[in-house]
Amino acid sequence: MRPAIRIGILLALVAAARAGASEFLQEMGAIADEAAANGASVLRGRDGWLFFAPELRSLGVGAFWGARAATVSRAPKPEYADPLPAIVDFHAQLAGAGIELVFVPVPAKAVIYPEAVARTPNGDALQDRPDARHAEFYDLLRERGVRVLDLTPIFRAHRRESEGRLYCLQDTHWSGLACEIVAAEIANGIQEAGWVADVPRRPFETKPLSVRITGDLWTALGETSLDKESLQLKRIAPRTPEPTGWANNEWRESPVLLLGDSHCLVFHSGGDMHARGAGLADHLAASLGFPPDVVGVRGSGATPSRLALLRRRDNLAGKRVVVWCLSVREFTEGQGWRKVPVIR
Repeated sequence: MRPAIRIGILLALVAAARAGASEFLQEMGAIADEAAANGASVLRGRDGWLFFAPELRSLGVGAFWGARAATVSRAPKPEYADPLPAIVDFHAQLAGAGIELVFVPVPAKAVIYPEAVARTPNGDALQDRPDARHAEFYDLLRERGVRVLDLTPIFRAHRRESEGRLYCLQDTHWSGLACEIVAAEIANGIQEAGWVADVPRRPFETKPLSVRITGDLWTALGETSLDKESLQLKRIAPRTPEPTGWANNEWRESPVLLLGDSHCLVFHSGGDMHARGAGLADHLAASLGFPPDVVGVRGSGATPSRLALLRRRDNLAGKRVVVWCLSVREFTEGQGWRKVPVIR
């Protein structure tokens, strides 16, 4: 593993400190390019922050759909480069079966804490949102009928919470606090729409959980002398005995399906996901009053997650809502966006 590039060294390549969002995105592109030239996948930021170089690259490429998709995407085939047709197709399949789609892209860590990676002295000083291209893309999805939960303004409003950070310092994933905030936003939207009003609810309880994680960025960095990160989580469990079919805050017959990448698994599935019972699915169960069904994949949540649904061969029978949650870096850095006939 090549050593990480230190952000302080890379910043010397950028002319001067700026507070504009466009300059921030240019800076992310320059940092990512230099990292690639040096064979580094992990970048050291300020105050212990570690960043994933491909995620920074995804911020700096500009528009990533339409005619530009094939020129900026790292999908192995150009016909799979554009995320727009695949997302709209999946939405149409679900709508045809009477199922609602809520698309939940996870903002890049650097968008919420730009001062930890860029020359911007204070993220609050950015006059425009740093991920303006993502906002533009979400508007295109909405024009085509796709419900998008845009987390960037929500996260920017919560980025200085006294309870802690919204992302792990040494891992590519969000924090337990972010899982709690996002679960509440998703559940509020589902409940206000009345999509699951007739589903029986049960009470859940919360207990504190302290964990010391082996973050994926810490591992990729390869510096074992660096202290591992400690996190404070909230473990969720039903207060009463779980009904048949419930396990680890998952319910195969649930009308709500949580689909996506490892953001659906971190702090939920244990093992290399650091903990059990404290992730997005768990907080969503507590917020809804019943667990979701969960189909999460390690790696890409774009095409592989939908292929996992296809392999079930059940046409999503009994589902009313699909919450599709994945990292924004999937738009350009993943395996591509195939159309998958999940419902036949």
